[in-house]
Amino acid sequence: MSRLIIGLMTGTSLDGIDAALVDFTSTPPQLIAAKGTVLSEPLRAQLLALQSPQANELHLAQLAANAHADACADAVHKLLAQTGYTAADIEAIGNHGQTIRHRPECSYTLQISNNARLAEQTGISVVGDFRSRDVAAGGQGAPLVPAFHQAMFSNPMQKRALVNIGGIANSSLLIAGQPTTGFDTGPGNVLMDLWIDQQQGQRYDKDGAWAATGQILPDLLAQFLSDAYFALPAPKSTGRDLFHQAWLDHHLAQRSDAPADVQATLCALTARSIANTLREQALDAVYICGGGAHNVTLMQMLALELPQTHVCSSATLGVDPDWMETYAFAWLAKCCLDRIPANLPRVTGAQGPRILGAIWPA
Repeated sequence: MSRLIIGLMTGTSLDGIDAALVDFTSTPPQLIAAKGTVLSEPLRAQLLALQSPQANELHLAQLAANAHADACADAVHKLLAQTGYTAADIEAIGNHGQTIRHRPECSYTLQISNNARLAEQTGISVVGDFRSRDVAAGGQGAPLVPAFHQAMFSNPMQKRALVNIGGIANSSLLIAGQPTTGFDTGPGNVLMDLWIDQQQGQRYDKDGAWAATGQILPDLLAQFLSDAYFALPAPKSTGRDLFHQAWLDHHLAQRSDAPADVQATLCALTARSIANTLREQALDAVYICGGGAHNVTLMQMLALELPQTHVCSSATLGVDPDWMETYAFAWLAKCCLDRIPANLPRVTGAQGPRILGAIWPA
């Protein structure tokens, strides 16, 4: 049987669909190829609108799920065309879907995509809905990637952490002789993206160039960090349900700071909230993946926050930072197919190890 699996990921940033083709016949698994596809403006608008309650949202959510599946199918077809493989060569697609609600305190998390439609359009079995079983077992359903990081990147000779900085940032602590731990540290790019979109009509701050022109405002940073989430003990996870436009508006009300200074302070919020969770670990290295790895200003701030630790891109480990999460969801799909538990109860808070995901056969 083929052990080629495609991972698909659309994250909190809502910037595109990442697709990665992974060969699990080799040890370690080999990431053969990857491709990113920008989300169309209509689909992005649909998914953003669903982040907040609205009229007729059940109907709108299903339409968005259909459109998301169509975009995923297109991403799969493009990746296959790029590599020369056909649907018959692929064992499965691991599709994370798009999170539109994450409310583990209410015992649910919702990632939409019409996986039956995706299986129909590609002729490939689909594994999806990875988070619900962990939540049903009393967990947060997030983050899930620490189990993948543990399997792939543990090193007895180095105390390390992997930090994914997408819309939300999450960390995995990999320290020899200790159980792997991890949780969502707070906002990654989401607030910076919201602010630059509001002020300049740009989707993101390329290279952190705008933040680099501003000054960090210590009082505003302290105000941001006063949010109760940052003091919560692990296990914990978050998303746009907390860190959204209204959150930002609340903290900026009755202030008249220079926009570039706000951007610099939001960048510092991401760096400080990550560093505060790592500083006491005396780590040798922190490897950054996700879009935040390309934010030069953010990477510099992290290095200043952790002066005794080597801060670098996950490319140092041989995995492009853009493809780490989609690689992880290919791995999670394989675990589901092989009936291997893939959550870490210490990370998510679940009652025990669980097989994650549901399968839509081709």
